[in-house]
Amino acid sequence: MSLWEEETVTTPTDSQQTANKIMQDALKKMTENSQDDSGSGASGLEAIEMGAARIRVDDKKMINCFADLNQLVPFKYKWAWDKYLAACNNHWMPNEINMAADIAIWKDPNGLTDDERIIIMRNLGFFATADSLVANNLVLAVYRHITNPECRQYLLRQAFEEALHTHAYQHVIQSLSLDEAEVFNMYREVPSVARKATWALKYTQSLGDPTFKTGTPENDQRLLRDLIAFYVIFEGIFFYVGFTQILSMGRRNKMTGTAEQLQYILRDESMHMNFGIDVINQIKIENPHLWTQAFQAEAISMIKEGVELEYQYAVDTMPRGILGLNAGMFKDYLQFIANRRCAQIGLAEQYPGAENPFPWMSEIMDLKKEKNFFETRVTEYQTGGTLSWDE
Repeated sequence: MSLWEEETVTTPTDSQQTANKIMQDALKKMTENSQDDSGSGASGLEAIEMGAARIRVDDKKMINCFADLNQLVPFKYKWAWDKYLAACNNHWMPNEINMAADIAIWKDPNGLTDDERIIIMRNLGFFATADSLVANNLVLAVYRHITNPECRQYLLRQAFEEALHTHAYQHVIQSLSLDEAEVFNMYREVPSVARKATWALKYTQSLGDPTFKTGTPENDQRLLRDLIAFYVIFEGIFFYVGFTQILSMGRRNKMTGTAEQLQYILRDESMHMNFGIDVINQIKIENPHLWTQAFQAEAISMIKEGVELEYQYAVDTMPRGILGLNAGMFKDYLQFIANRRCAQIGLAEQYPGAENPFPWMSEIMDLKKEKNFFETRVTEYQTGGTLSWDE
C-alpha cells in the first residue's frame, strides 16, 4: 500500500480531530479578520458575540470601524451627543405656528405683488422636495457608512427633522390653498429648481449603490465627497437664497407665519451643517491621506459650482429688485458664504474681499428659541398631568 493510500485510510484519533478543528477555526478567523480589515466596517447587524470584550473609546472611529455600533457609550465624539441633545431641546412642530395672517395676505389680491408671489411659490417648490432629498441621502446612503454610534444617533434626529421640514412646507402649501401637485412637482418643471436637485442627487446615487463599501482610499474619498456635497453645499449654500428672501418678507411684516417656519428650519439646518462639517473634519483627522491636493481642488470646484447654481436660482426667483434685495446682492452673499464654508473645512477662501450684504441674517441664525410653543399651540393637547381619572 502506498504512502498516499495509507494516509487516506488512516482514521484520526479524537485528539487529532480536535486539533484539526482548532486549526481550521483559527484559519477561518484569520481569513475573516483579513477580509474585515479591507472592508467597510461594522453595520450594527453583526451576530452577537458572547463574551466579547467591552468597548473602549480608542476602539471607535468615524468610518471603517469594527467596534460594536449598538453600544452608544463610551462617547468618543462628545460634540455629536451634545448636538443631538441640543436638537432635541429645539423641538418644534409646524402646526404650532399661526398661519392666519399669511392666509389673509395671500388671499388678498392686493396683499402681495406678483414678484413677491413668485418668491413664495419658487421657494416652496424648491424646499418642498429638497429636504426629502437630504433625508434620502441620510437614510439610504450616509448612515450605513458612518461607523460611530453617537454620530448615528444625531443622524437619526436629523432625518426626523428633515421629515419635519417637509411637513412644514406641506403645512404652508395647504394653509395657502396652493395647488400641491404644482408646488411639489416644481423640481421637475422649473429649470433653476431642477438643476440644484439634479446636482445633489448624483452624490446620493453614488453612495446608494448597494455594492458600494468604504475601506479603500478611493471609496473613502467618495464618501467624503458626498458629505461635502450635502452638508457644505446643499445645506450650507443652496438653502440661503430662499431663506434670505422669505425671512426678508417676514421682516416687512409679510407672510410672517411662513417666515417663522423658515426661521426654525434655518436654525435646524445650521446645526445640520455644523454637524456635517465636524464629521468631515474628523474623517480628515483620522484619514489625512484622503485630503490630497487633487481632492481639495475638486472640493473647491464643487463649492464654486454650487455658488453659480444658487446665484442662477436667485436670478430666476428675483429677476427684478424687490424687498430691498436684488440678484447682484445675492452674488456677494453667496461668495461670502462660500468663503466661510471653505474655511470651515480647511480650504483657502476663493472670493477675496467678499462681504455680507445681509448682516441681519447672522442675527436671525444666532437667535435662541424664546417662544414656548406649548403655551401657544393651535391645537390643545392633554398631558398626563391634566388628565382626569374620575370614573
